[in-house]
Amino acid sequence: MGAALTYDFDTPIDRSHTHSVKYDRRQAKFGRADVLPLWVADMDFAAPECVRLALAERAAHPIYGYTVTPPAAAELVAAWQARRHGWAVEPEWVLLGPGLLPLLAVAIEALSRPGEAVAVPTPVYNPLTECPERLGRRVIRLPLRQGQTGPAEFDLDAWSESLTPETRLLILCSPHNPHGRVWRHDELERLAQLCLRHDLLILSDEIHADLTYPGHRHLPFANSSAELAARTVTLNSPGKTFNIAGLNTAYVIVPAPAQRTRLQAALQAHYFEGPNLFGLTALLAAYGEGEDWLAALMAYLADNLDLALATLAPLAPRVVCARPQATHLLWLDCRGLGLSDAELKRRLIDAGLGLSPGTQFGPEGSGFMRLNFALPRAKLREALERLVAALA
Repeated sequence: MGAALTYDFDTPIDRSHTHSVKYDRRQAKFGRADVLPLWVADMDFAAPECVRLALAERAAHPIYGYTVTPPAAAELVAAWQARRHGWAVEPEWVLLGPGLLPLLAVAIEALSRPGEAVAVPTPVYNPLTECPERLGRRVIRLPLRQGQTGPAEFDLDAWSESLTPETRLLILCSPHNPHGRVWRHDELERLAQLCLRHDLLILSDEIHADLTYPGHRHLPFANSSAELAARTVTLNSPGKTFNIAGLNTAYVIVPAPAQRTRLQAALQAHYFEGPNLFGLTALLAAYGEGEDWLAALMAYLADNLDLALATLAPLAPRVVCARPQATHLLWLDCRGLGLSDAELKRRLIDAGLGLSPGTQFGPEGSGFMRLNFALPRAKLREALERLVAALA
């Protein structure tokens, strides 16, 4: 915990009028502009100093012209995956692009056809179901088992019955948003067998991989076996890890040459030539020099998580929350309150709180709310006290 003292996560930073989705959309989303925003999954912390200095240095050069992505970017991604997650990635497997969701869309286009089905475990970060639907694919929702007393789990027997011969892709969220699950090796092994049995390609969204708490280890799905690597496209980004999501920089890791060729062609067809100048600068700095800051961040988030769970404990069993194993998100099970989703949202807005309604993540999220606890501790304490008062 001592490393956290080296960095300042406690000082509030005013994000109003910075074109921040989290702050400047409050009026439109909640009907009032003064709610404490606990919804969008970015953090109210300054990015690492190494990133800020690198951006300032590059901004000081007065020309912001067309930019080439240097080999060092893919090499840093490969080194980061090896160091943090034990995955030996070849730099040639790495393709960089302008954000995780554009890369997801390109992968869906490249690896499936309109009318085919895409399976997605739900509830889940809503673009993972919206994106294939927008591209003319049929989404098969695979509900997770989500009880009150333990973490969410795969329901593989039920999922197998839902899959059809037209199912081409499975989109995995690992670690999971909103549940915060870090899938265990045995769970991923059984899921892998399901994918092999149904001849599915896998798109694995691993953007929260670096935000994993002690006692849990993120396992890249493609690293399970050579057979899995040949049918898995991994999507990732430094955006969540280093709070630089607005710089729209992400990458895919594609071990299979044939799939990589198809993705490269699709990226070129859309004129996606790589990250923008400042996103590239941030990635190089973050993966090159940001590891100490990340260690301090995780210590601070762990303390925030302890505070949140302790403060909310008196609400049980009407409101319960399984401890997330990764992410800075709490998935609050409010079904015991007996409120409709509209009533639940209104009660929290009246308390000056802006959370993400569970239905945003699909019908399986009815009765839940998602709370982002990545904010200075004094503000978090205020938000939690308001929440307890509103739901007590």
